[in-house]
Amino acid sequence: MWPLVLQFLRSNVAYITLPIAGIVGVIGYNIESLLSDKYTPYSASIQEQRAERTTDDENLKKAADVEKLVYRENVLGRNLSPSLDSSKK
Repeated sequence: MWPLVLQFLRSNVAYITLPIAGIVGVIGYNIESLLSDKYTPYSASIQEQRAERTTDDENLKKAADVEKLVYRENVLGRNLSPSLDSSKK
């Protein structure tokens, strides 16, 4: 009896796994929607930010006077060892 059941499952594995995967996916999606926070804060688009920078009259008056670009964030972020932190020296 078991060899017949296993042979049937082996020959129809695609038809059996697709509905099972669909059910597992729907259950996981619903659990994730229950547990996660759906609020995404608004942030202006890149085009809007660029338009604000280019239309700023004060910056247009002093176009030749540009601040030096400084990378303010370390690659390691906040997990930098105190002995390597150069800003506190």
